[in-house]
Amino acid sequence: MSALYTRQEWFDRLLPEGLPVPSVTLLSGPGGSGKPLIGNVLVAAWLRQGGSVVFMSLQYPDHSFIAAGLKNIAGLNLDEYQDHTAFIELDATLDTMTPVEGNRFKANVVKPAVWDAALDRACALVPGEGPGTLVFCSALNLLLFSPTYGQAILGKMKATTGDTRGYTYLFSASTTAKAEQIAQLEAVVDHLIMTRSTKSPFQLFMSIERVKGAPFVSDEIQVPFASDLLTDVKEIADHSRKRVIPQVSKL
Repeated sequence: MSALYTRQEWFDRLLPEGLPVPSVTLLSGPGGSGKPLIGNVLVAAWLRQGGSVVFMSLQYPDHSFIAAGLKNIAGLNLDEYQDHTAFIELDATLDTMTPVEGNRFKANVVKPAVWDAALDRACALVPGEGPGTLVFCSALNLLLFSPTYGQAILGKMKATTGDTRGYTYLFSASTTAKAEQIAQLEAVVDHLIMTRSTKSPFQLFMSIERVKGAPFVSDEIQVPFASDLLTDVKEIADHSRKRVIPQVSKL
């Protein structure tokens, strides 16, 4: 097992020996508390060190939102890493998946069988160079609104802790709804990072609750992101609830 350093002082001082990988990390906290922004810091570090990233960002309508976030947070131009990235876009109206276009496709990952097939397909699109492949799945709580597949897809998330293929997983999930299910995921992941935010002024805070196999500092810190970025996160979270949850709730 090796370790990932973000090269961001505020993050790395909490992990003096880095974040052990391959592993499963969960960013957990209330909706709109900046979890995908913190995830972008880890993603940018991974790509800059020669790894590949598969994005399954369930709250975004398309990959342009991901590119904008990485540019604003980490100064990373995602276009320069096309050969090392793949995108799975959620479409809960599909039966399975659309054909691959470039490095992206749509999939109904609410269904457990499609979750498996989509991840296998996406990971096959990128090389396993450098630190390997990082699978970044954000807003996973949205899948839990399915009355038919919610519990089974939670099982898929939990099963990644036993993945023997060597992938590293980075999850984010809101605790605003489905908190009991997210608590089950919190209990089994290797590393757990909690976030919260304040409204007046709008600030983001994070603390590391658990790291497997490495020392960490448990102090809560304020994350140095601009307030307008946090406002954007809240707007996207509101959008995803209005757009995605009604679709998923029908399955």
